[in-house]
Amino acid sequence: MADFHVRIAGDNQPPAFAPRDLWQDDAALREAVSREGASAFAGRIAAYGALAGGELLALSHDAHRDRPRLRALDAAGRRIDRVDFHPNYHAIMRAAIEHGVAGLSWAEPAPGAHVARAALSYLHYQAEPGSSCPLTMTHAAVPVLRREPGLRAWADKAAAPHYDPRELPLADKPGITLGMGMTEKQGGSDVRANTTTATPRPTEPDDPAAPYALTGHKWFFSAPMSDGFLVLAQAPGGLTCFLLPRRLPNGEKNAFALQRLKDKLGDWSNASSEVEFHGARAWRVGEEGRGIATILEMVMLTRLDCMLGSAGLMRMAVAQAIHHCRHRIAFGKPLVDQPLMRNVLADLAIEAEAALALSMRVARAVDAAPHDESEAAFARVATAVGKYWICKRAPMFVAEALECLGGNGYIEESLLPRLYRQAPLNSIWEGSGNIQCLDVLRALSKEPATGAALWRELQDAPVDQALLQSPRGPLNGGASVPEAAARRFVESLALALQASVLHQAGSPVAAAFHASRVATPHAGAFGTLPDDLPLDGILERTLSR
Repeated sequence: MADFHVRIAGDNQPPAFAPRDLWQDDAALREAVSREGASAFAGRIAAYGALAGGELLALSHDAHRDRPRLRALDAAGRRIDRVDFHPNYHAIMRAAIEHGVAGLSWAEPAPGAHVARAALSYLHYQAEPGSSCPLTMTHAAVPVLRREPGLRAWADKAAAPHYDPRELPLADKPGITLGMGMTEKQGGSDVRANTTTATPRPTEPDDPAAPYALTGHKWFFSAPMSDGFLVLAQAPGGLTCFLLPRRLPNGEKNAFALQRLKDKLGDWSNASSEVEFHGARAWRVGEEGRGIATILEMVMLTRLDCMLGSAGLMRMAVAQAIHHCRHRIAFGKPLVDQPLMRNVLADLAIEAEAALALSMRVARAVDAAPHDESEAAFARVATAVGKYWICKRAPMFVAEALECLGGNGYIEESLLPRLYRQAPLNSIWEGSGNIQCLDVLRALSKEPATGAALWRELQDAPVDQALLQSPRGPLNGGASVPEAAARRFVESLALALQASVLHQAGSPVAAAFHASRVATPHAGAFGTLPDDLPLDGILERTLSR
């Protein structure tokens, strides 16, 4: 009887998904790394793909299950404002930083470095998205800090391939991580409404302490165990960006108090908090009154990571769905051989590859931006276009993938619930959908080079010229787009850009993408591809057996 029970219990359930080599499984990623100029880093990316799909994915389960805990006070009642994480979280962070997920672009600034780091970030997000928050913020802060001579050591240690979670001042650490605190209760994305104040304080010539004192609060204070935080506050000259250290140069804890950790939708491995500043010391980053201008470069980089993160979620979700359907039999044959399910899976696969392709094309533009004005203009606006559309697609995408697993998809161990909780995040972080669309209109209006760059890119899209009539005027300095129509306009740009990138890449899914999303509007649900598309090849390309 026991043997019979074991045999029956194992019938018609798919084998474990992991460990899997996320690099070898992903033909679209391998092609994008080569196409966008990062072939020199392919070996290192491949090694991380194997690590992410094996050890890191295994570590991620307990990192999520055992959530971070705030310890505001020590046994004697002194404020320590410390957040404790599961050891697996630290192991994942160490692996990511040592492999360059946070710093490769800056530590080894060779051609293609940004593309390579983008690939690493995409792979990492599939295994453990929570830690991607401090990794992204650390990466994005480096170029801004490097422009301040007095903060160069912070930039260099943020780019270094060393993870050190100890609470020590900068001088005593080989590497650091950085968090951010921009939004407040009353303003949200409208950071000009911030009320936190920054008061200049007199310093002696030999005093290494930061010369501003910050008083106020932040409603979202991300990655609160970071070594430093980029924050916005009202200085005498207006809204200004500051670097606020966790530990002062003399080793004392800075004057901030964590109020609570957010009980949030999304990942459970990372911590977000609310904080109050009580005269916390900080260094100015950029000129007084130029806070928003200072953070714009960071925003471009963090938006790219939002695109990559959502593309990574899509990739892991569709891989899980295809794996399940290949091994699950229903109504007499594997689910993957049921015509309607094949349509759903192929539709998801096309969407995932288009998201990755556009993200990696934008990464190439970021890589070239310092020496190519046209690519810089393209990166400036394409990050907003791509963040809006790719991140907006992620929640419905993951929901459809979860449905492919049926009830199994609702079980935490399946990974799909974790992906589903995470899916809305990137659309909200670094500006919600409306913010992205309005930023596209703003860029086209105030920076004509951005429209010209988009238009050049779209000339290679395999679409009828009639379909380009709508964006022709706005991209070439003509008719403006009403604010109320911004979402429809940006969606059309995103689809045209994805079609163009896939076409230029010679992707096997390019024709299917064009037929299902450009030549005719995509239906409201996945699984609505035309009957005559080569679905077998699409599925085999998406996940090797």
